[in-house]
Amino acid sequence: MRVGLIGNPVKHSISPRFQQAAFDAAGIDARYEAWNVPPEELGAFVAALRRPDSLGANVTIPHKQSVRAFLDEIDPVAAAIGAVNTIVRVEDRLIGYNTDAVGFARSLRDDADIEIRGQTIGVVGAGGAARAVVAAALREGATSIVVAARRPEQAEALLVDLAPLNRGDTATRPIRLADADALRDSPLNEVTILVNTTPVGMAHRGDVHDLPVPAALLRQGTLVCDLIYNPPQTAFLAAAAAQGARVLNGLPMLVYQGAAAWELWTKKPAPVELMRRAAEEAL
Repeated sequence: MRVGLIGNPVKHSISPRFQQAAFDAAGIDARYEAWNVPPEELGAFVAALRRPDSLGANVTIPHKQSVRAFLDEIDPVAAAIGAVNTIVRVEDRLIGYNTDAVGFARSLRDDADIEIRGQTIGVVGAGGAARAVVAAALREGATSIVVAARRPEQAEALLVDLAPLNRGDTATRPIRLADADALRDSPLNEVTILVNTTPVGMAHRGDVHDLPVPAALLRQGTLVCDLIYNPPQTAFLAAAAAQGARVLNGLPMLVYQGAAAWELWTKKPAPVELMRRAAEEAL
C-alpha cells in the first residue's frame, strides 16, 4: 500500500521517518513517501489516490486549503477550519480530515499537563496552523482567544470562519500584531497560553534569531508554545524560558497529528511513543 505527504517543498519533513516506523512496527505492508507536488499538478495527483493500492495522504503547505476542491467529502471539523491535512481513501472516495487541532490539544494535555478549558489563549499568526489552534481552543472550551496578525482583517476572517465551533461562551478578539509600545495594553499581556503559529524562527530561514512578538510579552507563569520543531528551541522559546515561562515546542503536536492520521488510515491504535522516538532521531 502507498501513502505519503503531499506538499511543496517536502524534503525537509520528518513525517516519513516516524510514519514509516509506525507501519513497520505494526507489520503493515505500506510505504510512506514524500511527494513534492507543484500546485498545477495537485488535482491529477490527488485523483491517483483513488487507486486500490492507496491508503490516502497527509497534506502540508501550500496545499491544505486548495486540496479540498479535489475531495468527495470533508469532515465537519476540517470544513470549519478550512484546511485538510489528512486524506483517507474509502473504496473509490476521498475524505478529508484535519488532525492538527486534536494534535495541538493533546500536546498541551500530555506534554504540558494543561487542559485548554478555562484558559485565555493568545495566537500569533492567522494562517492554517493558527486556524487549527483556534479550533482546538474553541472545541476544548477556552475562556477567551486573542488572534494577533500583521493584517488584523485576516485574524478577523479566521474567527468568523471558526465561529460555528464556538459553543457561545468563548470570547474572541482579533488584534494587530505590532511593536511592544502598541501592544503594551493589549489583551496579549493577559493570556495564560501564548502560541506562535508563524514560521518566524524556523531553521534555515533568515529570521532564525527573530521573535514573532516583542519579548516584553513573555513572562513568568505563561505557557509559551511554538509550533516550530526545528530548531527544538527557537529564539522565541529561549527568550520565554529566560523570563521564567514554561515552554513547549511543536514536535509533540507534529507526532500527535501524525498518529491521529495513522489511526484514520489503519483503524488501529498508533504506536505513539515509537513515533516520537523516531521523530526525535530524525531531528
